[in-house]
Amino acid sequence: MKASNEVVPGLSFSEELRQQRWDDHRFYHQSRVNQTLHLFSATCFLISYALIPFNPLAACFFGWVIAMWSRQIGHFFFEPKGFDHINNVTFKHKEEVKVGYNLQRKVVLLAVWISVPTILWLSPTFLGMFSPSDGRSYFDRLGILWLGLSVIGLMARTLWLCATRGTQTGLVWFTKILTDPFHDVKMYYKAPFWLLKGQWLDPMEHVQESH
Repeated sequence: MKASNEVVPGLSFSEELRQQRWDDHRFYHQSRVNQTLHLFSATCFLISYALIPFNPLAACFFGWVIAMWSRQIGHFFFEPKGFDHINNVTFKHKEEVKVGYNLQRKVVLLAVWISVPTILWLSPTFLGMFSPSDGRSYFDRLGILWLGLSVIGLMARTLWLCATRGTQTGLVWFTKILTDPFHDVKMYYKAPFWLLKGQWLDPMEHVQESH
């Protein structure tokens, strides 16, 4: 069976997008709690998208503080970390071949995110990035820095994928990340109901049927 995120050569852009989404679902979203948190996170990200034209800094705060953390809690604490019997691969292997941010890379990204407000508090100019007399408040500057971190994190991984796995793979992942909130709502809108019925793990019958 094809390992996680090992892209088949010759796929069109739309076909590779479907594959990246399919691999993301079957390998990394087996927990109903994680699916439910992704539904909540996706809704929050959509609110952030709506806020961008009117208040991009508020959108950034909402996206990082609420949407991003609720999204990652599911991956770190609820998603199974043992052998994946549904897909017949180890968790270690899935982490090694993951196209996007695996748990190790997410730890680094979140550590940088947490360090930003501390550095800004200790250095109001953020080590000379801001002018002392620009009139911006602490939270205005923090919002700008977090917005910059979002762009850097997204572009850095996209460029790395373009350089190491091909331009199309990088651009597909970029597109997938930006459209994930819409796709997650479509995929996981029933997850809370299954969770209320006591189903902690998605049986993934549709995945097993595809093998």
